[in-house]
Amino acid sequence: MMDDSQTVVYRQALNKTFAAAFSGIGYFFKTERNGKIQAAAALLAIVAAFWLHISAVEWILILFCIAAVIALEMVNTALEHLCNHVHEDYHPSIKIIKDVAAGAVLFASITSVITGLIIFIPKILPLLKS
Repeated sequence: MMDDSQTVVYRQALNKTFAAAFSGIGYFFKTERNGKIQAAAALLAIVAAFWLHISAVEWILILFCIAAVIALEMVNTALEHLCNHVHEDYHPSIKIIKDVAAGAVLFASITSVITGLIIFIPKILPLLKS
């Protein structure tokens, strides 16, 4: 069990950790074009989910897709910045790192679009018929 001074130190360290994480999230959405695009897509999916009254399981799937795409886009951004810092000139290994990271985002994005279509199309079609 921690005494009071250890608790204070632990809380200060935890606060710094959260501050750094929120700073990174803020940087991503303020400075990265893809961050803005992903945020807009996420907002659109959330609005559609409310409008179409999706189930709890469907909400979980949509939120997981949003989190996966945005998290991977953030990791991709971090890797790009790191690679550019380490090796400013073209290097085949850096290209592979950047391409694989971008591929991960694309893979998650395509999977998320398919998931969204599977969830939303059966709910939209009856509205179009009426």
